[in-house]
Amino acid sequence: MTTSLRTVPDPVRLAVAAWLTAIGAGVGETLVRLALPDAPTGTELAVRSAIYAGLALLVLALRSGRNAVRLVLTVLLGGLGLLSLLGEPASWLLGGGSVLAFLGATDLMTWTIVLIRVLHVGAVLVALVAMYRPAANAYFRS
Repeated sequence: MTTSLRTVPDPVRLAVAAWLTAIGAGVGETLVRLALPDAPTGTELAVRSAIYAGLALLVLALRSGRNAVRLVLTVLLGGLGLLSLLGEPASWLLGGGSVLAFLGATDLMTWTIVLIRVLHVGAVLVALVAMYRPAANAYFRS
């Protein structure tokens, strides 16, 4: 794939794929949560949909080679997004939550959400690393 006359390097293509995977995981988790008693409201779904669409467009803009896009993704998805993903489990653990009790009492829906969340966090970490590989750095500098 090319943008202008430059070829998008593999690490940037990997970052785009990983960011889109992370966004897809967020969508997937939202869809799973629709089956729960505290399901997202219509307004919340509309807001999330708009956010996911905007983020997907931003991720696709990463191929342009503009360093500002990389920095915005780093802060928004790599910083704030990652904190939001890890904040709930961290506060639960700090509040005295028992991992063993959780594992013993977890139902299929909760396991599904946990696995999607693990995929989400993994995709974010892959994207962050890929965006700052040497070939990506050279691409964003040029």
